[in-house]
Amino acid sequence: MRFPVLATALSALVLSVPLQAQDMTAPKYPETRRDDVVETLFGEKIADPYRWLENDVRNDAEVAAWVEKQNALTDTYLAKLPMRDWFKQRIGQLYDYERFSTPVKRGDRYFYTRNSGLQNQSPLYVRDGLGGAPRLLIDPNTWANDGATALDAWRASPDGSKVLYSVQDGGSDWRIIRVLDAATGKQLSEEIRWAKFTDLAWVGEEGFLYSRFPEPEQGQDFQALNYDQAVYFHRLGTPQSEDQLVYSTPANRDYNHSASVTSDGRWAVITTSIGTDARYEIRAIDLAARGTSGWATRTLVTGFDNAWSLIDGVGGKLWFSTNKGSPRYRVVSIDLDNPAGDWAEIVPEKEQPIDGASIVGDRLVLSYLKDATALARTFDLAGKELAPVELTGLGSVSGFTGKPGDPETFYSFASFNRPATIYRLNVATGESSVFAQPELKFDPETIAVEQRFYTSKDGTRVPVFIVRRKDVTGPAPTLLYGYGGFDISLTPTFSPSRLAWIEAGGVFALANIRGGGEYGKAWHDGGRLNNKQNVFDDFIGAAEFLKAENVASQVAVQGGSNGGLLVGAVVNQRPDLFAAGNAQVGVMDMLRFDRWTAGRYWVDDYGYPDREADFKVLRKYSPYHNIHSGTEYPAVIVTTADTDDRVVPGHSFKYTAALQAAEVGDKPHLIRIETRAGHGSGKPTDKAIEEASDIMAFLGKWAGLAVRQ
Repeated sequence: MRFPVLATALSALVLSVPLQAQDMTAPKYPETRRDDVVETLFGEKIADPYRWLENDVRNDAEVAAWVEKQNALTDTYLAKLPMRDWFKQRIGQLYDYERFSTPVKRGDRYFYTRNSGLQNQSPLYVRDGLGGAPRLLIDPNTWANDGATALDAWRASPDGSKVLYSVQDGGSDWRIIRVLDAATGKQLSEEIRWAKFTDLAWVGEEGFLYSRFPEPEQGQDFQALNYDQAVYFHRLGTPQSEDQLVYSTPANRDYNHSASVTSDGRWAVITTSIGTDARYEIRAIDLAARGTSGWATRTLVTGFDNAWSLIDGVGGKLWFSTNKGSPRYRVVSIDLDNPAGDWAEIVPEKEQPIDGASIVGDRLVLSYLKDATALARTFDLAGKELAPVELTGLGSVSGFTGKPGDPETFYSFASFNRPATIYRLNVATGESSVFAQPELKFDPETIAVEQRFYTSKDGTRVPVFIVRRKDVTGPAPTLLYGYGGFDISLTPTFSPSRLAWIEAGGVFALANIRGGGEYGKAWHDGGRLNNKQNVFDDFIGAAEFLKAENVASQVAVQGGSNGGLLVGAVVNQRPDLFAAGNAQVGVMDMLRFDRWTAGRYWVDDYGYPDREADFKVLRKYSPYHNIHSGTEYPAVIVTTADTDDRVVPGHSFKYTAALQAAEVGDKPHLIRIETRAGHGSGKPTDKAIEEASDIMAFLGKWAGLAVRQ
């Protein structure tokens, strides 16, 4: 691995424009029409003057004109920021490293993605044998001139002869499913439409299972609520119109269904959910009996009470991880060939929550979270603990794909100061060897990664990661990131934009606030529904801690999706605490979030706006409804995208309009609206670099970041 001398790399970081040389206060905002829309909800009059901004930008000329004016204003402002060019150059350099996905073996072939560095999308490669020469199979960079059409999920067939894959266009959640021949790279005739939130599961070599919704009404692709998801079987070589309905619940249109198939091809497992919370019903289909029983299901779990995740199966036996009776998860199994069989505990609940599980060879590989960092442990199939997988430092682990009988598996390990290295694990010996390691344009040893703990408002102990150059010891401009929802755990990962902030002399901090899954079910429950205020208190507590401990001179906050809601809420509640904020693709109108696309799923975490008790909680923190005129606000940049059909951009449009209309001081409150992009996944590298450069330059300006020699 080669590193340029850090002093040499930083010697170019001299600003040509002094930080305060230009007036960077709020510009004159475009006029936004304000309507007299008022509703009475549970006895309270709720004004919604910018409801017209909910309309789809593709179908409403007035909304399109508003977007154009806002982007023109924002572009003009960002162009004046003295660090923008430096951030663009340095983030681009830090993105330019070779990166791989963990290989998947099917038959004698190994499949993986590889990005040479600055490719907009990562191509899929195959090797015939582990030592074989890499052969390009799919290059999504040829699919669109703007690089915004992405290879999403992919699954090689059991014998490795074919690849089933999904295509994502413009960042949308809709997927097109296709198949190609792995030997020749030839595209087969398959083209499946209107798939969304789907797994891809081969049924032998004859076809596959997938989940889809009915085709929406014309013009409603990006806004209409999604109901009636069903699982279908597609037989290769036939049109989609002949696909067989496998499982649906027409009496419960809001139920969601996904399908997976065990490695030996014996069982299809249907997982049914009613929202985003990990509460599932489980049914199994004996694929060996399809000739006589068709797609008949066998019910294993009902009630939507607990999380259940299929690990794999061998013959009649299935293994699952579950939080039933174990909020930090355990492993159980059931023998479906035994009529009297019942659930048996294999690996009991441990002190740390399970974060991932697989069966490789003759053992279970379980990854755990210890204070939001990865541990990997192995067990035999009866539950006896074997040797752990040795990992290096505070980081995140993923992969361990494989199947029973495999002699090997692959995994990746990454941290804040180290991009992912791919390892090959010999299952029999437990030894790991490097499969792929990137060459870097920085020295990881110059970056310090530490974890501290602070006390939140109600006395809860919360972890926070702190990352900075080892020579930065005093208070410095600090970028604080959080999420706090949907049982999602934030663990150490590498980010070129965050590293650029750190190289410029700033501090990056990641707070593992409640609402996530870092400590299991109780940590999630502690930050949802009527406990949502704990999430905001935890995040505010992190900022106060960083200042009190002389880590932060000024704090800029950032979060995406549910984290965008987090930024909007804490800026409203403590505008004095923060120097700047970036709310990315945020849920900003908490009284109407359930009216578009996937929004109805989020009631598990947020509650129902049409129920009085939930409404009262939501009303108190909804970012759009709680902007305080007459109070000095920090600088805010809102970021969203026109093709975001997860959190529709109307959330960000309305919040920005309200913020610009309020009397909240002379700092800028801008919105950056990306085109041909969605909620985040599939975004091409060049757009990611542009966006990150704009955000970091904006936050750095207002947090006092100045790159110095």
